[in-house]
Amino acid sequence: FLGSAPVAWQSLKQKVVALSTREAEYVAAATAACQVVWMCRLLGELTGEEAQPPALMVDNKPAIALAKNPVLHDRSKHIDVKFHFLRDCVDGGQLVIEFVETGRQLADILTKSLGRLPFSELKKMIGMVEVQG
Repeated sequence: FLGSAPVAWQSLKQKVVALSTREAEYVAAATAACQVVWMCRLLGELTGEEAQPPALMVDNKPAIALAKNPVLHDRSKHIDVKFHFLRDCVDGGQLVIEFVETGRQLADILTKSLGRLPFSELKKMIGMVEVQG
C-alpha cells in the first residue's frame, strides 16, 4: 500500500522446498522484504524524502519470531542465507514486521480461494468498489 491504495502484489511458486509452514512464510516474507526495500528506495529518490520504515504484515507468529530472534539457529540453520535478508532488514530498521490475523491478511484475496463473505470483506478492506457500466 502507498497511503490507502494498493500499489504492488506478487504471487509465485516458491523456488525452495520448505520443511514447515514457518519456513514457507519466512521465505515469502523475505521475498516481500526485497520488494519493500526496493520500493522505499525508489520513493525516496522520487520524493527526496526518506520514508518511515514500512510495516510488513505476516500472519505466522513463528516466522515473525524467526525474523526477530537470531537465537533460533538450530531450527533455521538449513534455511538458505539469502532469506535471512529479512532478519537484516528488521535489525537495521528498514522495515517493521507485524502480526496480522489470518482473517485480516489482505493479500489472501489475491492468493487464495475464498468464500463470498471473506472475499467481500477483504475487497472492502483494500478499497475495491464495483463499477456500474
